[in-house]
Amino acid sequence: MAVPSNIDAHAKPPAAIKDVYKKFQKLDAAKLDKHPDLLDLSSNNGFDDGLAQVSHIEELPCDLRQVFIDFLAPSEDQTTSQEAKGDPHAYQQRSTVYEVEALPGKLLHPVAAHHTLKQLALLDKLLHRDLSNPQHKTNVHMHYDVSYLRMTPAGDGDISASQSSFFDSTAMDLVFPPKDPNTHKALTISQFLSKKLRWMTLGGQYDWTAKQYPSTAPPPFPADVKDLIDRLFPFMKAEAAILNLYAPGDTLSLHRDVSEECSAPLVSVSLGCDGIFICGLEGADGEARVNATRLRSGDAVVMSGEARYAWHGVPRVVGGTCPEFLRGWPLQGNNDGDAERFEKRKSWMAGKRINLNVRQMFA
Repeated sequence: MAVPSNIDAHAKPPAAIKDVYKKFQKLDAAKLDKHPDLLDLSSNNGFDDGLAQVSHIEELPCDLRQVFIDFLAPSEDQTTSQEAKGDPHAYQQRSTVYEVEALPGKLLHPVAAHHTLKQLALLDKLLHRDLSNPQHKTNVHMHYDVSYLRMTPAGDGDISASQSSFFDSTAMDLVFPPKDPNTHKALTISQFLSKKLRWMTLGGQYDWTAKQYPSTAPPPFPADVKDLIDRLFPFMKAEAAILNLYAPGDTLSLHRDVSEECSAPLVSVSLGCDGIFICGLEGADGEARVNATRLRSGDAVVMSGEARYAWHGVPRVVGGTCPEFLRGWPLQGNNDGDAERFEKRKSWMAGKRINLNVRQMFA
């Protein structure tokens, strides 16, 4: 599983792949629906047409259900089980894996984490608990001294009355002083959450400037999230992750993930608003094989095999597409009975796309 020697972390993407990226970046949002060049596996938007671009791989093993039972409380899983019975087609999508024929190794798990409670639980853990852990750095740490509220461990890892979140009403007065006052102004918590926060690292703390992982030992990867990823995708180990946060108008430029010391597959899980995901490889003849996929909340992408080192990026986030059951977060979730704590951040998730990108660092 060694990294190919001809991979350059600083290389520029091929023009043909950039052209597809720019096309979808500029395309009118209304034209995305049923677009012939956009793979969309949603049952409500060209599911049958999308199947022409992919191959059915396998039915996921039934014991994967136990993964979610362990991740959630048993009572919650019983609720989601009832939801599945009311939507047979959604269940079919959840239990199916597809491979993009043009890019062998690019696997799609449509709505792999579809159920309301699964997605809300993951948001709670990542944005309440893990964002509040000083060991997990963000893009804001580069220019600001980030202040944290006093917190104590909550036992099972979930947010509780003894653990503070940046979304909590008690954090309303937090202000982050700039490291260089001549360059940046102080940052309020509202500015941090609404505009400035773009990414957070878990486990291995990736250095975006040097394009490498530090040689020092990384902080622990959140155990429950790691267990979920490792068991859903047993062909890789969750050792590092980048949590990207987008709003409509935000993009992620074309790049390749080449800093890991092995070529184990990458796993990406989407939450919130739809995102257009471009992925492509340049052939020896200069021709490019490019796939554009509309990723919806709960969808998972695996980049393995030939597609492991494909160029990929997000040219646009589609506004107004966050599922109804997520729009009210953080008032919705494991703590939805504690409205007073999160009232000021009501519907924060309505205009957001969250993407959890997980990778294995070492062979």
